[in-house]
Amino acid sequence: MTLTKQSNGIHIDDSATEDLCKIDAIVFDCDGVLIDITKSYDLAIIRTTQYILKNFANIEDAIDVDFKIIDGFKSTGGFNDEVDLTYAAVLSLVAANKLKKDQLTFVFDTIRNSDSSGIVSVEKYVETLTDVSEIKKILSFPGPHDQNLLYQIFDQLFYGPELYEKLFNKPSKFFEPGLIEQDDVILNNSLIEKLQKKFDSNIAMVTGRGKESVRYSLKEMLKKFDLKNSVFLEDESRELAKPNPEPLLNSIKGMKSTLNLYVGDSMEDFIMAKRVTELGHKTIFCGIMGTSKNPLEKLELFEQHEAVLVLDSIHLLPKVLNLE
Repeated sequence: MTLTKQSNGIHIDDSATEDLCKIDAIVFDCDGVLIDITKSYDLAIIRTTQYILKNFANIEDAIDVDFKIIDGFKSTGGFNDEVDLTYAAVLSLVAANKLKKDQLTFVFDTIRNSDSSGIVSVEKYVETLTDVSEIKKILSFPGPHDQNLLYQIFDQLFYGPELYEKLFNKPSKFFEPGLIEQDDVILNNSLIEKLQKKFDSNIAMVTGRGKESVRYSLKEMLKKFDLKNSVFLEDESRELAKPNPEPLLNSIKGMKSTLNLYVGDSMEDFIMAKRVTELGHKTIFCGIMGTSKNPLEKLELFEQHEAVLVLDSIHLLPKVLNLE
């Protein structure tokens, strides 16, 4: 499918125009949509991977996990959780080191052999090639969120000492400011007010983040969302992680929506919305590409999977939905 470039930053399939007028609820992903995380969550992936490889795998010369690797894993549809992606990167680089393979080449080989099952597919691939049991035993991932080594290191780097202790009731081993401070909030009150005129209170969120993490960055704007029908997946069991359609389905049902717009930036988001539609609750997926380091590649990915609407930014929603 080739989307029509309607104007700057708007790519739409003509078939979606009529349905867009009938939308009665809108649900947002958070990271990459409401907040640009390239200097926060993405950097936490890089630093956590470096720390684990150096301190627990004795690998001093590992390559940095750059945006191409992050986007590569996310394009498979199985890595909405940044800690899962970190784990996949660690396993790949440990395996490359043991096999004496070029690290970058091996990581992308792993990505090509990964799918929407996420870390399961990564473990399956690398374990056919070499023994990674030692690092797997050390990390024991996933495990309980507040007790697992990988989660702890990632969360301590991301949240910083004060917020980490507030959230988990234990001190951090790191003292530098949390990378969450580098969240770049895209959402503003002006956009929310425009959306409220059309959707009233039917504005919710289904995100991989925890509620307190979202609150920390969005502050008072979080109150503008229907929190009763929002889902913060970090606070839920792993079984509900994207692309499981259940959280979005429950959100839609709670708002009594007949035609919902889900705004996300990843393949997990796309797959989740598609599965909800297949379950009988029609959902239009709106892909956001502007926060990607390679927006055109993100656009092509969504086009290949027949997305009908892709925007550069959420600030184009009022124009697309005829709210201005």
